Amino acid sequence: MTFGKKIAIERKKKGYSQDELAKKVGTISVTIGRYERDEIKPSIDVASKLADALNISLDYLTGKTDIELDNSIIQRVVEIQNLPKEDKVHILYTLDGLLQNVRTKLAFGK
Repeated sequence: MTFGKKIAIERKKKGYSQDELAKKVGTISVTIGRYERDEIKPSIDVASKLADALNISLDYLTGKTDIELDNSIIQRVVEIQNLPKEDKVHILYTLDGLLQNVRTKLAFGK
């Protein structure tokens, strides 16, 4: 999927008009339309603002990954990363247990 298509899809998911998204990133709706039609590419600064406004990762928006990373999850990971080592170990241990529980439920269809 192209950069422009991703912008259009994510914008529509969020319920933003082109004008609303343009205001969030400091440009005009005509420019958003041109991005969405893949007529032009934004600067890295504007692409970063677009990703922030759409609450998606810049990697997903630019095609570096096909996984749509949720910025709220990324922010939590950053918070964990900045904790003291002992706290990180405890949180990750708990998270691993929760993830294993979900994988088990999915494997057994419960």
